[in-house]
Amino acid sequence: MAKGDKINFSTPSGFPEFLPSEKRLELYLLDIIRRVFESYGFTPIETPAVERLEVLQAKGNQGDNIIYGIDPILPPNRQAERDKSGRDKSDETASEARALKFDQTVPLAAYIARHLNELTFPFARYQMDVVFRGERAKDGRFRQFRQCDIDVVARRELSLLYDAQMPAIITEIFEAINIGDFLIRINNRKVLTGFFKSVGIAENQIKSCIGIVDTLEKIGETKVKQDLEKEGILAEQAQNIIDFIKIDGSVDEILDKLKHLAENLSETEQLILGVTELETVIAGVRNLGVAENRFCIDLSIARGLDYYTGTVYETTLLGHEALGSICSGGRYEELVGVFLGEKMPGVGISIGLTRLISRLLKAGVLNTLAATPAQVMVVNMQDDLMPTYLKVSQHLRQAGINVITNFDKRPLGKQFQLADKQGIQFCVIIGSEEAATQKSSLKDLKTGEQVEVQLVDLAEEVKRRLA
Repeated sequence: MAKGDKINFSTPSGFPEFLPSEKRLELYLLDIIRRVFESYGFTPIETPAVERLEVLQAKGNQGDNIIYGIDPILPPNRQAERDKSGRDKSDETASEARALKFDQTVPLAAYIARHLNELTFPFARYQMDVVFRGERAKDGRFRQFRQCDIDVVARRELSLLYDAQMPAIITEIFEAINIGDFLIRINNRKVLTGFFKSVGIAENQIKSCIGIVDTLEKIGETKVKQDLEKEGILAEQAQNIIDFIKIDGSVDEILDKLKHLAENLSETEQLILGVTELETVIAGVRNLGVAENRFCIDLSIARGLDYYTGTVYETTLLGHEALGSICSGGRYEELVGVFLGEKMPGVGISIGLTRLISRLLKAGVLNTLAATPAQVMVVNMQDDLMPTYLKVSQHLRQAGINVITNFDKRPLGKQFQLADKQGIQFCVIIGSEEAATQKSSLKDLKTGEQVEVQLVDLAEEVKRRLA
Protein backbone atom coordinates (compact mmCIF):
# COMPACT_ATOMS: atom_id res chain seq x y z
CA MET A 1 0.00 0.00 0.00
CA ALA A 2 1.37 3.39 -1.01
CA LYS A 3 1.88 6.04 1.63
CA GLY A 4 -1.19 8.23 1.88
CA ASP A 5 -3.59 5.61 0.51
CA LYS A 6 -6.88 5.60 2.40
CA ILE A 7 -7.42 2.46 4.50
CA ASN A 8 -10.86 0.88 4.61
CA PHE A 9 -11.27 0.22 8.34
CA SER A 10 -14.86 -1.02 8.21
CA THR A 11 -15.46 -4.56 9.52
CA PRO A 12 -15.48 -7.29 6.87
CA SER A 13 -18.97 -8.44 5.90
CA GLY A 14 -20.35 -11.03 8.31
CA PHE A 15 -17.91 -10.30 11.14
CA PRO A 16 -19.87 -8.57 13.92
CA GLU A 17 -18.54 -5.94 16.29
CA PHE A 18 -20.45 -5.14 19.48
CA LEU A 19 -20.89 -1.77 21.14
CA PRO A 20 -20.22 -1.79 24.92
CA SER A 21 -23.95 -2.08 25.74
CA GLU A 22 -24.25 -5.11 23.42
CA LYS A 23 -21.05 -6.73 24.68
CA ARG A 24 -22.24 -6.38 28.26
CA LEU A 25 -25.47 -8.13 27.29
CA GLU A 26 -23.44 -10.97 25.73
CA LEU A 27 -21.34 -11.34 28.90
CA TYR A 28 -24.49 -11.30 31.05
CA LEU A 29 -26.02 -14.11 28.96
CA LEU A 30 -22.74 -16.05 28.98
CA ASP A 31 -22.74 -15.91 32.78
CA ILE A 32 -26.29 -17.32 32.93
CA ILE A 33 -25.50 -20.08 30.44
CA ARG A 34 -22.24 -20.98 32.20
CA ARG A 35 -23.98 -21.12 35.57
CA VAL A 36 -26.61 -23.56 34.28
CA PHE A 37 -24.06 -25.71 32.45
CA GLU A 38 -21.91 -26.01 35.55
CA SER A 39 -24.91 -26.80 37.77
CA TYR A 40 -25.19 -30.05 35.76
CA GLY A 41 -21.49 -30.82 36.18
CA PHE A 42 -20.24 -29.74 32.74
CA THR A 43 -16.59 -28.70 32.72
CA PRO A 44 -15.08 -26.00 30.46
CA ILE A 45 -12.62 -26.59 27.66
CA GLU A 46 -11.32 -24.49 24.78
CA THR A 47 -10.00 -25.83 21.50
CA PRO A 48 -7.82 -23.93 19.01
CA ALA A 49 -9.52 -21.67 16.48
CA VAL A 50 -7.34 -23.41 13.87
CA GLU A 51 -7.46 -27.15 13.17
CA ARG A 52 -5.93 -29.30 10.47
CA LEU A 53 -8.26 -29.31 7.50
CA GLU A 54 -8.31 -33.11 7.43
CA VAL A 55 -9.75 -33.04 10.98
CA LEU A 56 -12.57 -30.69 10.03
CA GLN A 57 -13.41 -32.72 6.93
CA ALA A 58 -13.09 -36.17 8.50
CA LYS A 59 -15.63 -38.53 6.97
CA GLY A 60 -17.86 -35.75 5.69
CA ASN A 61 -18.26 -33.94 9.01
CA GLN A 62 -18.07 -30.64 7.16
CA GLY A 63 -21.68 -30.98 5.97
CA ASP A 64 -22.73 -27.95 3.89
CA ASN A 65 -20.51 -25.55 5.84
CA ILE A 66 -17.96 -23.51 3.90
CA ILE A 67 -14.62 -23.69 5.71
CA TYR A 68 -12.16 -20.81 5.90
CA GLY A 69 -8.64 -21.97 5.05
CA ILE A 70 -5.70 -20.23 6.72
CA ASP A 71 -2.12 -19.49 5.62
CA PRO A 72 0.49 -17.06 6.97
CA ILE A 73 1.09 -13.91 4.93
CA LEU A 74 4.73 -12.81 4.91
CA PRO A 75 5.62 -9.10 4.86
CA PRO A 76 7.13 -7.77 1.58
CA ASN A 77 10.67 -7.74 2.99
CA ARG A 78 10.49 -11.52 3.59
CA GLN A 79 9.21 -12.62 0.18
CA ALA A 80 12.46 -14.50 -0.44
CA GLU A 81 11.48 -16.91 2.37
CA ARG A 82 8.53 -18.22 0.34
CA ASP A 83 8.73 -21.52 -1.49
CA LYS A 84 7.40 -22.02 -5.01
CA SER A 85 3.84 -22.46 -3.75
CA GLY A 86 4.02 -19.16 -1.89
CA ARG A 87 4.21 -20.72 1.58
CA ASP A 88 6.56 -19.72 4.36
CA LYS A 89 9.61 -22.02 4.03
CA SER A 90 10.43 -21.54 7.72
CA ASP A 91 7.05 -22.97 8.75
CA GLU A 92 7.57 -26.65 9.54
CA THR A 93 3.84 -27.35 9.14
CA ALA A 94 3.47 -25.43 5.87
CA SER A 95 2.67 -28.65 4.02
CA GLU A 96 -0.40 -29.15 6.22
CA ALA A 97 -3.64 -27.51 5.16
CA ARG A 98 -5.16 -25.65 8.11
CA ALA A 99 -8.52 -23.98 8.58
CA LEU A 100 -10.72 -22.16 11.08
CA LYS A 101 -13.17 -24.35 13.00
CA PHE A 102 -16.77 -24.12 11.78
CA ASP A 103 -18.37 -25.69 14.86
CA GLN A 104 -17.44 -27.07 18.29
CA THR A 105 -18.41 -30.72 17.85
CA VAL A 106 -15.78 -31.84 15.34
CA PRO A 107 -12.98 -30.14 17.34
CA LEU A 108 -14.39 -31.87 20.45
CA ALA A 109 -13.89 -35.22 18.74
CA ALA A 110 -10.27 -34.34 17.98
CA TYR A 111 -9.79 -33.01 21.53
CA ILE A 112 -10.98 -36.31 23.01
CA ALA A 113 -8.71 -38.26 20.69
CA ARG A 114 -5.74 -36.12 21.75
CA HIS A 115 -6.48 -36.40 25.49
CA LEU A 116 -8.17 -39.80 25.68
CA ASN A 117 -6.06 -41.10 28.58
CA GLU A 118 -6.36 -37.86 30.58
CA LEU A 119 -10.18 -37.64 30.56
CA THR A 120 -12.85 -39.36 32.64
CA PHE A 121 -15.88 -40.81 30.85
CA PRO A 122 -18.69 -40.02 30.40
CA PHE A 123 -16.97 -36.74 29.57
CA ALA A 124 -19.28 -33.73 29.97
CA ARG A 125 -17.86 -30.48 28.67
CA TYR A 126 -19.01 -27.02 27.70
CA GLN A 127 -17.44 -24.62 25.22
CA MET A 128 -18.31 -21.02 24.49
CA ASP A 129 -15.86 -20.25 21.68
CA VAL A 130 -16.03 -18.31 18.44
CA VAL A 131 -16.46 -20.32 15.21
CA PHE A 132 -16.19 -19.32 11.55
CA ARG A 133 -18.29 -20.21 8.52
CA GLY A 134 -17.88 -18.87 5.01
CA GLU A 135 -21.60 -18.58 4.41
CA ARG A 136 -23.41 -15.67 2.77
CA ALA A 137 -23.58 -12.87 5.31
CA LYS A 138 -27.07 -11.44 5.85
CA ASP A 139 -29.30 -10.18 8.61
CA GLY A 140 -28.87 -12.43 11.64
CA ARG A 141 -26.35 -14.68 9.84
CA PHE A 142 -22.67 -14.18 10.50
CA ARG A 143 -19.35 -15.59 9.35
CA GLN A 144 -17.93 -15.30 12.85
CA PHE A 145 -20.13 -16.04 15.84
CA ARG A 146 -19.99 -17.41 19.36
CA GLN A 147 -21.48 -20.83 20.06
CA CYS A 148 -22.32 -22.12 23.53
CA ASP A 149 -22.18 -25.92 23.37
CA ILE A 150 -22.48 -28.81 25.78
CA ASP A 151 -21.83 -32.45 24.96
CA VAL A 152 -21.62 -35.66 26.96
CA VAL A 153 -19.48 -38.36 25.36
CA ALA A 154 -19.06 -41.95 26.57
CA ARG A 155 -17.10 -45.00 25.53
CA ARG A 156 -19.37 -47.70 24.08
CA GLU A 157 -22.68 -46.86 25.88
CA LEU A 158 -24.36 -43.61 26.92
CA SER A 159 -27.56 -43.53 29.00
CA LEU A 160 -30.60 -41.94 27.37
CA LEU A 161 -31.05 -39.96 30.57
CA TYR A 162 -28.29 -37.67 29.29
CA ASP A 163 -30.62 -36.98 26.35
CA ALA A 164 -33.37 -36.20 28.86
CA GLN A 165 -31.14 -33.68 30.66
CA MET A 166 -30.80 -31.49 27.58
CA PRO A 167 -34.39 -30.11 27.59
CA ALA A 168 -34.05 -29.46 31.35
CA ILE A 169 -30.89 -27.44 30.71
CA ILE A 170 -32.46 -25.54 27.81
CA THR A 171 -35.47 -24.73 29.97
CA GLU A 172 -33.38 -23.40 32.87
CA ILE A 173 -31.31 -21.19 30.56
CA PHE A 174 -34.20 -19.57 28.71
CA GLU A 175 -36.30 -19.15 31.84
CA ALA A 176 -33.35 -17.41 33.51
CA ILE A 177 -32.90 -15.15 30.49
CA ASN A 178 -36.65 -14.48 30.62
CA ILE A 179 -37.20 -14.37 26.88
CA GLY A 180 -40.88 -15.37 27.03
CA ASP A 181 -42.62 -18.61 26.06
CA PHE A 182 -40.60 -21.18 24.18
CA LEU A 183 -41.12 -24.77 23.06
CA ILE A 184 -38.52 -27.54 22.89
CA ARG A 185 -39.46 -29.84 20.02
CA ILE A 186 -38.14 -33.36 20.40
CA ASN A 187 -37.91 -36.24 17.93
CA ASN A 188 -35.75 -39.30 17.27
CA ARG A 189 -34.01 -39.96 13.95
CA LYS A 190 -34.65 -43.70 14.36
CA VAL A 191 -38.37 -42.97 14.31
CA LEU A 192 -37.97 -41.23 10.95
CA THR A 193 -35.58 -43.73 9.37
CA GLY A 194 -37.64 -46.63 10.74
CA PHE A 195 -40.82 -45.24 9.23
CA PHE A 196 -39.13 -44.60 5.88
CA LYS A 197 -37.97 -48.22 5.78
CA SER A 198 -41.40 -49.52 6.72
CA VAL A 199 -43.08 -47.73 3.79
CA GLY A 200 -40.52 -49.03 1.30
CA ILE A 201 -38.05 -46.16 0.98
CA ALA A 202 -34.70 -47.56 -0.17
CA GLU A 203 -31.75 -47.37 2.22
CA ASN A 204 -29.81 -45.11 -0.14
CA GLN A 205 -32.70 -42.65 -0.31
CA ILE A 206 -33.29 -42.21 3.43
CA LYS A 207 -30.50 -39.68 3.98
CA SER A 208 -31.84 -37.32 1.31
CA CYS A 209 -35.42 -37.82 2.57
CA ILE A 210 -34.40 -36.71 6.06
CA GLY A 211 -32.71 -33.64 4.62
CA ILE A 212 -35.86 -32.74 2.70
CA VAL A 213 -38.15 -33.29 5.71
CA ASP A 214 -35.89 -30.97 7.73
CA THR A 215 -36.75 -28.11 5.34
CA LEU A 216 -40.52 -28.36 5.93
CA GLU A 217 -40.83 -25.10 7.88
CA LYS A 218 -38.76 -23.19 5.33
CA ILE A 219 -40.29 -24.40 2.07
CA GLY A 220 -43.73 -25.74 3.01
CA GLU A 221 -45.57 -29.03 2.59
CA THR A 222 -46.15 -28.82 -1.18
CA LYS A 223 -42.49 -28.15 -1.98
CA VAL A 224 -41.37 -30.94 0.39
CA LYS A 225 -43.61 -33.38 -1.46
CA GLN A 226 -42.25 -32.20 -4.82
CA ASP A 227 -38.64 -32.54 -3.64
CA LEU A 228 -39.33 -36.05 -2.34
CA GLU A 229 -40.74 -37.07 -5.70
CA LYS A 230 -37.69 -35.57 -7.44
CA GLU A 231 -35.59 -37.96 -5.36
CA GLY A 232 -37.49 -40.86 -6.87
CA ILE A 233 -40.01 -41.28 -4.05
CA LEU A 234 -43.41 -42.40 -5.31
CA ALA A 235 -46.25 -39.91 -4.90
CA GLU A 236 -48.04 -42.29 -2.50
CA GLN A 237 -44.88 -42.72 -0.41
CA ALA A 238 -44.33 -38.95 -0.36
CA GLN A 239 -47.87 -38.43 0.89
CA ASN A 240 -47.33 -41.11 3.56
CA ILE A 241 -44.24 -39.21 4.73
CA ILE A 242 -46.17 -35.91 4.85
CA ASP A 243 -49.01 -37.54 6.79
CA PHE A 244 -46.51 -39.11 9.19
CA ILE A 245 -44.59 -35.95 10.07
CA LYS A 246 -47.91 -34.11 10.57
CA ILE A 247 -49.04 -36.46 13.34
CA ASP A 248 -49.91 -34.20 16.26
CA GLY A 249 -51.48 -34.20 19.71
CA SER A 250 -50.11 -34.33 23.23
CA VAL A 251 -46.83 -36.11 23.93
CA ASP A 252 -48.66 -39.23 25.13
CA GLU A 253 -51.12 -39.16 22.24
CA ILE A 254 -48.29 -39.03 19.69
CA LEU A 255 -46.46 -41.90 21.40
CA ASP A 256 -49.66 -43.97 21.34
CA LYS A 257 -50.23 -43.16 17.64
CA LEU A 258 -46.66 -44.21 16.83
CA LYS A 259 -47.05 -47.51 18.67
CA HIS A 260 -50.33 -48.21 16.92
CA LEU A 261 -48.79 -47.33 13.55
CA ALA A 262 -45.88 -49.70 14.17
CA GLU A 263 -48.34 -52.55 14.75
CA ASN A 264 -49.76 -52.11 11.24
CA LEU A 265 -46.55 -51.77 9.23
CA SER A 266 -43.84 -54.20 8.19
CA GLU A 267 -40.13 -53.98 8.98
CA THR A 268 -40.74 -51.81 12.04
CA GLU A 269 -37.80 -52.89 14.21
CA GLN A 270 -36.00 -49.54 13.94
CA LEU A 271 -39.25 -47.56 14.23
CA ILE A 272 -40.13 -49.40 17.46
CA LEU A 273 -36.59 -48.81 18.80
CA GLY A 274 -36.91 -45.10 18.06
CA VAL A 275 -40.30 -44.89 19.77
CA THR A 276 -38.93 -46.74 22.82
CA GLU A 277 -35.97 -44.35 23.05
CA LEU A 278 -38.28 -41.36 22.64
CA GLU A 279 -40.53 -42.67 25.41
CA THR A 280 -37.53 -43.11 27.74
CA VAL A 281 -36.30 -39.57 27.04
CA ILE A 282 -39.75 -38.06 27.62
CA ALA A 283 -40.06 -39.90 30.95
CA GLY A 284 -36.68 -38.51 32.00
CA VAL A 285 -37.63 -34.98 30.95
CA ARG A 286 -40.73 -35.21 33.13
CA ASN A 287 -38.82 -36.63 36.08
CA LEU A 288 -36.43 -33.67 35.83
CA GLY A 289 -39.40 -31.38 36.43
CA VAL A 290 -39.65 -29.74 33.01
CA ALA A 291 -43.15 -28.26 32.64
CA GLU A 292 -45.38 -29.96 30.06
CA ASN A 293 -45.87 -26.68 28.15
CA ARG A 294 -42.12 -26.41 27.55
CA PHE A 295 -41.71 -29.49 25.32
CA CYS A 296 -43.49 -31.55 22.71
CA ILE A 297 -42.86 -34.33 20.19
CA ASP A 298 -42.57 -32.98 16.64
CA LEU A 299 -42.00 -35.65 14.00
CA SER A 300 -40.92 -33.07 11.42
CA ILE A 301 -37.75 -32.27 13.40
CA ALA A 302 -34.92 -34.10 11.66
CA ARG A 303 -31.76 -31.94 12.00
CA GLY A 304 -30.10 -31.93 8.60
CA LEU A 305 -26.59 -32.86 9.78
CA ASP A 306 -25.70 -36.42 8.85
CA TYR A 307 -24.10 -37.39 12.13
CA TYR A 308 -27.29 -37.32 14.26
CA THR A 309 -28.57 -40.84 14.90
CA GLY A 310 -31.10 -40.67 17.75
CA THR A 311 -32.74 -37.93 19.83
CA VAL A 312 -32.88 -34.50 18.15
CA TYR A 313 -34.03 -31.15 19.51
CA GLU A 314 -35.03 -27.73 18.23
CA THR A 315 -36.23 -24.86 20.39
CA THR A 316 -38.68 -22.26 19.10
CA LEU A 317 -39.58 -18.91 20.67
CA LEU A 318 -43.38 -18.79 20.60
CA GLY A 319 -44.72 -15.70 18.88
CA HIS A 320 -41.40 -15.29 17.09
CA GLU A 321 -41.28 -18.52 15.08
CA ALA A 322 -39.69 -16.67 12.15
CA LEU A 323 -36.50 -16.46 14.21
CA GLY A 324 -36.04 -20.19 13.64
CA SER A 325 -34.44 -22.53 16.15
CA ILE A 326 -32.78 -20.72 19.07
CA CYS A 327 -31.15 -23.89 20.44
CA SER A 328 -30.70 -27.26 18.76
CA GLY A 329 -28.78 -30.51 18.97
CA GLY A 330 -29.07 -34.23 19.31
CA ARG A 331 -27.43 -37.62 19.78
CA TYR A 332 -24.69 -39.05 17.58
CA GLU A 333 -22.92 -42.43 17.60
CA GLU A 334 -19.98 -42.27 15.21
CA LEU A 335 -18.76 -38.67 15.18
CA VAL A 336 -16.35 -38.63 18.14
CA GLY A 337 -14.97 -42.11 17.60
CA VAL A 338 -14.04 -41.35 13.99
CA PHE A 339 -10.47 -40.47 15.05
CA LEU A 340 -10.07 -43.49 17.34
CA GLY A 341 -11.90 -46.23 15.49
CA GLU A 342 -14.19 -47.05 18.40
CA LYS A 343 -17.82 -46.38 19.28
CA MET A 344 -18.12 -43.20 21.34
CA PRO A 345 -21.76 -42.10 21.54
CA GLY A 346 -22.53 -38.53 22.53
CA VAL A 347 -25.39 -36.08 22.91
CA GLY A 348 -25.26 -32.30 22.92
CA ILE A 349 -26.95 -28.99 22.25
CA SER A 350 -25.74 -25.69 20.85
CA ILE A 351 -26.82 -22.08 21.28
CA GLY A 352 -25.56 -19.77 18.52
CA LEU A 353 -25.32 -16.86 20.95
CA THR A 354 -24.22 -14.11 18.53
CA ARG A 355 -27.05 -14.95 16.16
CA LEU A 356 -29.51 -15.26 19.04
CA ILE A 357 -28.61 -11.84 20.49
CA SER A 358 -28.91 -10.21 17.07
CA ARG A 359 -32.32 -11.74 16.42
CA LEU A 360 -33.76 -11.10 19.90
CA LEU A 361 -32.58 -7.49 20.00
CA LYS A 362 -34.17 -6.81 16.62
CA ALA A 363 -37.40 -8.52 17.71
CA GLY A 364 -37.49 -6.46 20.91
CA VAL A 365 -37.34 -9.58 23.08
CA LEU A 366 -34.04 -8.49 24.68
CA ASN A 367 -32.66 -5.04 25.43
CA THR A 368 -29.04 -4.00 25.68
CA LEU A 369 -27.54 -3.21 29.07
CA ALA A 370 -26.06 0.10 30.16
CA ALA A 371 -22.83 0.96 28.36
CA THR A 372 -20.87 0.72 31.62
CA PRO A 373 -21.13 -1.64 34.59
CA ALA A 374 -20.64 1.35 36.90
CA GLN A 375 -23.57 2.01 39.26
CA VAL A 376 -22.20 5.19 40.81
CA MET A 377 -20.23 8.20 39.61
CA VAL A 378 -18.30 10.25 42.17
CA VAL A 379 -18.41 13.70 40.59
CA ASN A 380 -15.56 16.21 40.71
CA MET A 381 -16.63 19.41 42.45
CA GLN A 382 -13.11 20.74 43.05
CA ASP A 383 -9.69 19.30 42.25
CA ASP A 384 -8.27 19.80 45.74
CA LEU A 385 -10.86 17.29 47.07
CA MET A 386 -9.60 14.50 44.77
CA PRO A 387 -8.00 12.57 47.69
CA THR A 388 -11.47 12.45 49.29
CA TYR A 389 -13.10 11.35 46.03
CA LEU A 390 -10.57 8.55 45.62
CA LYS A 391 -11.06 7.33 49.20
CA VAL A 392 -14.87 7.38 48.87
CA SER A 393 -14.66 5.55 45.52
CA GLN A 394 -12.51 2.82 47.02
CA HIS A 395 -14.83 2.52 50.03
CA LEU A 396 -17.78 1.93 47.68
CA ARG A 397 -15.85 -0.58 45.57
CA GLN A 398 -14.85 -2.54 48.67
CA ALA A 399 -18.57 -2.77 49.45
CA GLY A 400 -19.16 -4.41 46.06
CA ILE A 401 -20.38 -1.32 44.18
CA ASN A 402 -19.04 -0.47 40.70
CA VAL A 403 -17.78 3.13 40.62
CA ILE A 404 -16.46 5.65 38.12
CA THR A 405 -14.49 8.54 39.63
CA ASN A 406 -14.70 11.64 37.47
CA PHE A 407 -11.14 13.02 37.33
CA ASP A 408 -12.06 15.95 35.08
CA LYS A 409 -13.64 19.00 36.68
CA ARG A 410 -16.52 20.38 34.62
CA PRO A 411 -19.94 21.93 35.33
CA LEU A 412 -22.07 19.70 37.55
CA GLY A 413 -24.87 19.44 34.97
CA LYS A 414 -22.37 18.17 32.38
CA GLN A 415 -21.19 15.48 34.79
CA PHE A 416 -24.80 14.41 35.41
CA GLN A 417 -25.33 14.20 31.64
CA LEU A 418 -22.20 12.07 31.26
CA ALA A 419 -23.37 9.67 33.97
CA ASP A 420 -26.89 9.47 32.55
CA LYS A 421 -25.63 8.81 29.01
CA GLN A 422 -23.70 5.78 30.31
CA GLY A 423 -26.68 4.45 32.26
CA ILE A 424 -25.22 5.28 35.70
CA GLN A 425 -28.05 5.76 38.16
CA PHE A 426 -26.39 7.49 41.13
CA CYS A 427 -24.02 10.41 41.51
CA VAL A 428 -22.13 11.16 44.73
CA ILE A 429 -21.60 14.91 45.29
CA ILE A 430 -19.02 16.12 47.78
CA GLY A 431 -18.06 19.78 48.04
CA SER A 432 -15.86 21.48 50.64
CA GLU A 433 -18.76 21.80 53.07
CA GLU A 434 -19.71 18.12 52.77
CA ALA A 435 -16.10 17.05 53.07
CA ALA A 436 -15.67 19.06 56.26
CA THR A 437 -18.72 17.39 57.85
CA GLN A 438 -18.04 13.91 56.41
CA LYS A 439 -21.27 13.98 54.42
CA SER A 440 -22.28 13.64 50.77
CA SER A 441 -25.26 14.28 48.56
CA LEU A 442 -26.55 11.21 46.68
CA LYS A 443 -28.49 12.03 43.52
CA ASP A 444 -30.70 9.44 41.78
CA LEU A 445 -30.66 10.35 38.09
CA LYS A 446 -33.69 8.17 37.38
CA THR A 447 -36.01 9.87 39.85
CA GLY A 448 -34.26 13.21 40.32
CA GLU A 449 -34.27 12.70 44.10
CA GLN A 450 -31.26 13.98 46.02
CA VAL A 451 -30.59 13.08 49.68
CA GLU A 452 -27.89 13.87 52.20
CA VAL A 453 -25.97 10.83 53.47
CA GLN A 454 -23.15 10.45 55.99
CA LEU A 455 -20.05 9.11 54.24
CA VAL A 456 -19.89 6.23 56.71
CA ASP A 457 -23.40 5.19 55.63
CA LEU A 458 -23.00 5.88 51.92
CA ALA A 459 -22.26 2.32 50.76
CA GLU A 460 -25.24 0.84 52.61
CA GLU A 461 -27.55 3.57 51.28
CA VAL A 462 -26.46 2.96 47.70
CA LYS A 463 -26.89 -0.82 48.07
CA ARG A 464 -30.34 -0.33 49.61
CA ARG A 465 -31.45 1.86 46.72
CA LEU A 466 -29.94 -0.47 44.09
CA ALA A 467 -31.83 -3.39 45.64
